[in-house]
Amino acid sequence: MYDIHCHLLPAIDDGSPSLEYSLDMARFAAAHGTTHMVLTPHIHCGRYDNDSATIHSAFRLFTQAVLEHDIQLKLGMAAEVRLSAEVLGMFEQQRLPFLGEQDGMSILLLEFPHSHVPLGSENFIDWLDLRGCRPLIAHPERNKEIMRNPQRLQPLLSRGCLLQVTAGSLAGRFGPAALALAEQLLLEGKIDVIASDSHNLNHRTPDLTEGYEHARELVGDQQARKLVVDNPRRIVAAQFA
Repeated sequence: MYDIHCHLLPAIDDGSPSLEYSLDMARFAAAHGTTHMVLTPHIHCGRYDNDSATIHSAFRLFTQAVLEHDIQLKLGMAAEVRLSAEVLGMFEQQRLPFLGEQDGMSILLLEFPHSHVPLGSENFIDWLDLRGCRPLIAHPERNKEIMRNPQRLQPLLSRGCLLQVTAGSLAGRFGPAALALAEQLLLEGKIDVIASDSHNLNHRTPDLTEGYEHARELVGDQQARKLVVDNPRRIVAAQFA
C-alpha cells in the first residue's frame, strides 16, 4: 500500500520526536502492509516554518537511516501545506514540495484549519489552477465546518480538488462525526486517497489497514484498493521511478 500523508520525519513538526522513534514508526508501517510512504511534514507558517530545503535535508538523513536498518520501505517526500497568504510567495519561490502529478497538474497536499474553510479558499485554488497546480485536500472529514455542512466541499470539488481521508477516521478514531462524514464521502465516490496522517505509535499510527478494511466492507475490495494503492501510486509515481 501507498501512504502519501504521514509525519515520520524526526523533530521537524508535531510528528516523530526523534530518529529512533521515526525508525520504529517505519518498522510499524512496513509490518502493517505499507510498501511506499511519502513523508509530509507540516508547512505551517509561523508554527512549523519548513520548506523544500529543510524537508529535503531531514529526508536525506532519514532515508539513509532506513537503508542502514534494512527497513523494507520505499520513501518519498512532500509536505502538508497549511493554507495561508504566505504560501503564495513560497509557491512562486519554488519552496513547496509537491506529491507528484496527475493529468499534467502538480499535486499539492493542502490543509485547512480544523475549525473552518477560510474565506477566499476558492480564489486560492483558482490561483493555483492557473499555475498548473491541483490540491489534494487533507482530511476534510475532520474539518468542523465541513462536518456541519458537507456541501461546503462542492465548490472545491467543482474546481477539481482531490480528497484524502484519514484511515483512522474510517476506523472511528476521530469520533462519530468524522466517521459518518468519511463513510458518506466514500459511498458517494468522492474520496481519492486514504492515508494514515500518522504522528505517533499511540493513537495516530502509520496503519492503513484499518481504513482499507472498513472501506472494503462498504464499497468492495476493488474500490478500496484504488484508494490505498492505485490512486496514490499514480499521483506519486515520479517519486519512485
